[in-house]
Amino acid sequence: MKRYSRVFGYLKDYKGGIVKYLITILLSILFSVVALALLFPFLQLLFGVNSSTAPSDKGLSIMRWVNNYLSSLIQHGNAAYALGFVCIMIIISITLKNFFLYISLRTLSPIKHTVVNRLRIEMFEKILKLPIGYFTEQKKGDLMSRVTNDVNEVETSVISTLEGWVKDPLAIIINLSVLFYMNAQLTAIILLMLPLIGLIIGRVSRSLKKHSMYVSKIGGETISTIDETLGGLRVIKAFNVEHKLKQKFVTLSNEFLRARNQVSFKRDLASPMSEMMGVTIFAGVLWYGGRMVLSNEIQMNGALFLTYMGMFYNIIDPAKSISTAFSNMQKGSAAIERIEQVLNAPITVDENPNGKKIEGFNQSIQFKNVSFFYEDTAILKNINFTIEKGKTIALVGSSGAGKSTLADLVPRFHDVSEGEILVDGVNIKDYSLHSLRSVISIVTQEPILFNDTIANNIALGMDNATQEEIIEAAKIANADSFIQSKDQGYDTNIGDRGNKLSGGERQRMTIARAVLKNPPILILDEATSSLDTESERLVQDAINKLMNNRTSIVIAHRLSTIRHADEIIVLQKGEIVERGTHEALINHEGVYKKLVDMQEVK
Repeated sequence: MKRYSRVFGYLKDYKGGIVKYLITILLSILFSVVALALLFPFLQLLFGVNSSTAPSDKGLSIMRWVNNYLSSLIQHGNAAYALGFVCIMIIISITLKNFFLYISLRTLSPIKHTVVNRLRIEMFEKILKLPIGYFTEQKKGDLMSRVTNDVNEVETSVISTLEGWVKDPLAIIINLSVLFYMNAQLTAIILLMLPLIGLIIGRVSRSLKKHSMYVSKIGGETISTIDETLGGLRVIKAFNVEHKLKQKFVTLSNEFLRARNQVSFKRDLASPMSEMMGVTIFAGVLWYGGRMVLSNEIQMNGALFLTYMGMFYNIIDPAKSISTAFSNMQKGSAAIERIEQVLNAPITVDENPNGKKIEGFNQSIQFKNVSFFYEDTAILKNINFTIEKGKTIALVGSSGAGKSTLADLVPRFHDVSEGEILVDGVNIKDYSLHSLRSVISIVTQEPILFNDTIANNIALGMDNATQEEIIEAAKIANADSFIQSKDQGYDTNIGDRGNKLSGGERQRMTIARAVLKNPPILILDEATSSLDTESERLVQDAINKLMNNRTSIVIAHRLSTIRHADEIIVLQKGEIVERGTHEALINHEGVYKKLVDMQEVK
């Protein structure tokens, strides 16, 4: 039970609802017991038991009243009426039992779903806070499974804990102890009832199809948001829209909560309804069998017959639920363990609560003795260079040289292991994360877009942007012409990850997004490397406009695009091996010259 401490911790906030659940479930059990107790005075009178064995003055007055009323009916030759009276009283008792059972489930379901909803939102918030490095060693699908399937598994385990392991075991133990020694002659008749009960349950379940489909739809949208968030975390963090994504997810998740509550109300009604129908049939069999006992048409003691029927009925529901309780607990325990691996993951790059706010970028970005280690592996070693305001620095080198890691250190997607990075002479760790990332824009090699309109994708992180500003940014990025050609223009939905657009169109939209943000610092991961010639020309022209009068860090794959960089830094195995202008490095005939020659040969 220790592993469930987090879930039970949530339940502390719903003490009133839990007390209500306990009271109503106890009333449900009480009326179930009353239903059986109502057989006792009937059996006493039916088989001629002396009235002295009736309940004493200390007993329940209602039972004395029933006993006296039945005695009066039998004395006046109305034994059949007495039998019918008992059957009606049993139906009323079971009706009250199921009424309180439904109220208890209706009370429990919102608590259960709210707890699960809180756990899901807590996990999503933690994902937004975790550093980029965490996701390099985690599979996106596995994380999605933890947020969805594992959280739902916890929901199942909560049901098992609150219901299966409190009420059902006691009911089964007591009833089984009695049934073990009883005659099973009527078992065949009972079994004939089961298909009818199954049919009733099936019809009720099918009526939930419409609502369940809506829940699945909302659930799919929720998973889609999670998928987009995991795929676009670099851009989300760079444009400081964690809060916006959180609000979108909370809205969807709360709607998911509301829809699931509606389905649960109907689903929880199905069980009492089906049992109520079953009890009506049960009472008919009881009345029919009782008449046979009175007329000696059945070779079975009347008391044994009635007791068997009552005890057998009382064991049906607990037996159904307890059979899966143990396995649910085991699956729930494993799910919580996987969830807590995410919730307890360390946040190595966190917001500085006392961080300074960057008023503007005025001087330079300086790397001083910067090293970065991933576990025990050195990715960057003793990096030193300065980027003056308005200059362009290109990072080149073979795959795995550390180019992307070096660029990711500036917006603090990772934190340096040794040394420091200064912006205008201040360590970037002394700035607030939001402030630091507000002066940086990133255009990645793979365009990261969201399933939304073109306008909303361009205005990502710029909530106050006007339509005119969005259009102007698109024009600078050479994107306005293709946008205007769409049927709905800037209101066109671009599909999942922008799959309704071509590669060049997607890339120009990300450039327009960076233009609209108008940052003083740009980080460009070569955006033309996978485009055709025409798209490359349009995108490169847009990039040149974007870089104008800005401080730029360019991760270069096509070396022909960085000939005019103010300085080219050549990385090899995490170290700077060469640096200088294009002409100087060509004349040096070192690593850079070899890289250029290899590309020219291709």
